[in-house]
Amino acid sequence: MSVGFTAANVRGSSAYTVERWRFKTFLGIVPPTIAMDGLKTGDCSVCSQIDTTIEFGSFQRHRMRKEILILIVVLTTFAALTVMFGAAVVACVCAVRRHGCKWAQKQRRAYRFHEGRTVPMMLSLSEIRSATNGFSHDRIIGEGGSAVVYVGKIPHCGTVAIKRFNHESHYNESSFSRVPFNTEFATMAGCLRHKNLVQMQGWCCEMNELVLVYEYMANGSLDKILHGRTPCSRLLTWEKRRNIVLGVASALIYLHEECDSQIIHRDVKTCNILLDVELNPKLGDFGLAEVFRQSLRGLEGGRDGAMGYLAPEYAFSGIPTVKTDVYSFGVVVLEVASGRRPVDKGGCLLSEQVWGMWERGGLVEAADPKLVGRFSRGEMERMLVVGLACVHPNGEMRPRMREAARMLRGEAPLPALPTKRPVVMIQSVVPQIAEEMVLSCDDTDTQWSTPRTHFSKNQYHPDFSA
Repeated sequence: MSVGFTAANVRGSSAYTVERWRFKTFLGIVPPTIAMDGLKTGDCSVCSQIDTTIEFGSFQRHRMRKEILILIVVLTTFAALTVMFGAAVVACVCAVRRHGCKWAQKQRRAYRFHEGRTVPMMLSLSEIRSATNGFSHDRIIGEGGSAVVYVGKIPHCGTVAIKRFNHESHYNESSFSRVPFNTEFATMAGCLRHKNLVQMQGWCCEMNELVLVYEYMANGSLDKILHGRTPCSRLLTWEKRRNIVLGVASALIYLHEECDSQIIHRDVKTCNILLDVELNPKLGDFGLAEVFRQSLRGLEGGRDGAMGYLAPEYAFSGIPTVKTDVYSFGVVVLEVASGRRPVDKGGCLLSEQVWGMWERGGLVEAADPKLVGRFSRGEMERMLVVGLACVHPNGEMRPRMREAARMLRGEAPLPALPTKRPVVMIQSVVPQIAEEMVLSCDDTDTQWSTPRTHFSKNQYHPDFSA
């Protein structure tokens, strides 16, 4: 398109200076050509004065629309990239957290998978020393016959009970299995994963130190709370006592019937029953709980506290069975219900005392006075009857642990107890023909001894010549 300028002044001539020149384009259909001689002043849309405000506003609106469109595209793209980046970050964080949680949980529980079993994690001696402040005397929470127990903190396990075995208990010339560390580790690490069993968190066998690490039980032993004067003693309500008895029963059912290999606890007693902060029970094993024992009796040591829990046949033969565990559990039931010790100061067994009340028809009289009558009479009587059934002198008449638990929960009828405490004669394990067997042998070549049990100290050779 060419643009020019012409002007005329009739007969004269003149000079023109263009100071400002505007041009306008038409969007769409171009208006038709109009004859210039037919136009009046102001009729020419091309030559007339243009409203610049309208033109400038239209241009600004067009420009603004374009900028808004560009801004929308940029923001949409940025938002999409942000969402994609955020999703990638979240995915990475979740993956890291999943991996981290699994690792932390694995470390916290201190267990690893090995040959189909959960085995406590091996800890270094430096970790143990750091947790106990170098086996500081201030960290000791109890002492047993073969070990000292410290309280400490291990990063992946939290607060734990660290059982350090005495050097004198490291070796046993007569039997490797009688070394306390060996027997305790083999049993606890084997298959014991139950909510009512104290869990082993780790172990250490380095230099001359043998250490087992267990979860820490804040309230110590049931023996301490039941017979002592602690702030928790008043919290031991009837409901808590019933929950404790059922928890111990569940643990023994697991040991007797649900483990890969049957385990007989052998030492069920209130000082081997540990309580957490909510007074939930956990059964300890191989003397772990004895370090929490805070007995008020003047004479306490060794296995004196266990004598009231021993079944008659176990005390005689030294051979444990599931029924000897049932007997010990029965004593615990009577102890929890009555608040009395298994053996009183006069040497009378708790089981005999409760049997006497049963014979007189006043069984509920055995209830712990500290309960001040705040219990269900029916539940108290049920618990005492189950306890007596479990301490039946004849092991064959005792229920199995699963039956006892069902009776305690009211899911099975109570047994018919005899009106008087049965008396059972324990038969000797020595064969009647022992003397004939000895006489038929050459005394110079054959040596004889009594059957060896855990009560035996020295073997001896009986003299049948007299």
